[in-house]
Amino acid sequence: MTSLLNHPSPHAETIGYSFAEQQPNAATGFKQHRFYPYTDNGGSTLGIAGKDYAILAGDTRSTSGYNINTRYAPKLYRVGEDNEGGEGAHLVLSVVGFAADGRALKERLDSIVKMYKYKHGKPMSVKACAQRLSTILYSKRFFPYYVHAILGGIDEDGQGALYSYDPVGSYEREYCRAAGAAASLIMPFLDNQVNFKNQYVAGTGEGNALDKEPRKAEPPSKDTALQLVHDAFTSAVERHIEVGDGLQVMVITREGIQEIYHPLKKD
Repeated sequence: MTSLLNHPSPHAETIGYSFAEQQPNAATGFKQHRFYPYTDNGGSTLGIAGKDYAILAGDTRSTSGYNINTRYAPKLYRVGEDNEGGEGAHLVLSVVGFAADGRALKERLDSIVKMYKYKHGKPMSVKACAQRLSTILYSKRFFPYYVHAILGGIDEDGQGALYSYDPVGSYEREYCRAAGAAASLIMPFLDNQVNFKNQYVAGTGEGNALDKEPRKAEPPSKDTALQLVHDAFTSAVERHIEVGDGLQVMVITREGIQEIYHPLKKD
């Protein structure tokens, strides 16, 4: 039987595409067609947790390769809101990576949080939501959501809580975390200013080791954290082409969620 792969379509040149136009594999004689369902839409997010607040922030640029899809694509979402105005929401989810997967993940988590409130008559705690989000991500481990998620809220003690995730559900609670295209630029800055990595208290050693006692990490004040967020993204847009256009910031406190927008460089 003659294979159709060896006989191109007579319309191949006119319509501009054909499976038969492609050369078969030299070893097998067949052409393997591949489908890759993911893409990286660029952008970056970060989170900082304090004594009575949690801040999540992300730029608004969406890219595909060297192309800008849109200059306003939010990466932060309120979770558990009662209406489109955002009232009733007490958690914020940031997602960066594949935009479609990020939106799908938000919708799935949002429906679970709303159903919990409907069934139990009270909002889901940030700790319970963090565990549930991990379960959602792990349940899709064989075809994972192609996103790096950060969840923020206020815990039962009134303190800011921040949970960061990998695509298959591993998570931990942290003081700060950066994700996305410029994470390698922003995270060292946060390690220095928030986690105080490799910093020591002056004069606590002896002899040549003058500085011996490590400096303890303490959450910054809310105003200081907001300034750190602005400085981090202002620096990132100078060095990374997939970050820019606008900065969306959400500040979570006991009183609710405040959203702030700052313009960033557009080039």
